[in-house]
Amino acid sequence: MGLRLFSEYLGLETMLAVVCKTYEGVKALEAYNKEGSIDKSSGLHAFAASIGRPLTGRFLVICLEDIRPYSGEIIADDPQRRLTLLKPRLMNGEHPPGFLGFAVNMITIDSTNLYCFSKTGHSLRETLFNHLFTDLQVYRSREDMLNALSCIRNGAISLDGGMIRSRGVFSLGHHQGDIDVKFPSTSQKLDLPESYFEIEVGLKETKWKKDRAMEDMQREQALLAHARVNYETRKREFLQFLARSSSHVSPVIHPLHGSRELLSAVPSIKSIL
Repeated sequence: MGLRLFSEYLGLETMLAVVCKTYEGVKALEAYNKEGSIDKSSGLHAFAASIGRPLTGRFLVICLEDIRPYSGEIIADDPQRRLTLLKPRLMNGEHPPGFLGFAVNMITIDSTNLYCFSKTGHSLRETLFNHLFTDLQVYRSREDMLNALSCIRNGAISLDGGMIRSRGVFSLGHHQGDIDVKFPSTSQKLDLPESYFEIEVGLKETKWKKDRAMEDMQREQALLAHARVNYETRKREFLQFLARSSSHVSPVIHPLHGSRELLSAVPSIKSIL
């Protein structure tokens, strides 16, 4: 019931959206010719045509890089990395009866995607699911949901089919048919050692840290190369300045030997540089 309600709330277009980590990934999905028309020989259009299912309409793409992530705290020691969200309160200060939680925290993320981070280091729950559900509240019944109207800000659903799209916008009637989207089953037990998923999560976290360290190192190398170029430029300009300065120094006659010697007041800098 919960997954069906979440699917109905989001809608088919959103449920079938393509999710990209970066804007570069978004650009790779679709290319255009000089006239501004879609080039169907490249990107996702070419792939769809190759499997006999050409794209004829629009499709939604979500870019994690451009999503404003959740800015709060993560529940401590929670393996699912759920968000710390304050429970709603009625005018009398009590929690509304029948409140079950927030939709964003009711999504169970597969262990293989649990440490799928954006470039800014935020998880799927902090970016994608927070963007889709925000603080959508879930109630046991329509009655409970309607009694909690005063503390519903962005939307709510109930297990018996009630739905509030946003504050003051209700979705009434009965949903006709289910959205034809299949979810992978997590109930089937795999014949794997107990430590498998823990090790897998640890490897993903290590890989993410490695990628971040590589990005930091590349940034530092770029700064170092820039500093070296600046240093060589300043060094060349300084040597040119010394050469011009020494050419303007007047020669003097040595009182003892009668020879003409150039007395330069500027010491040699080349040996220092």
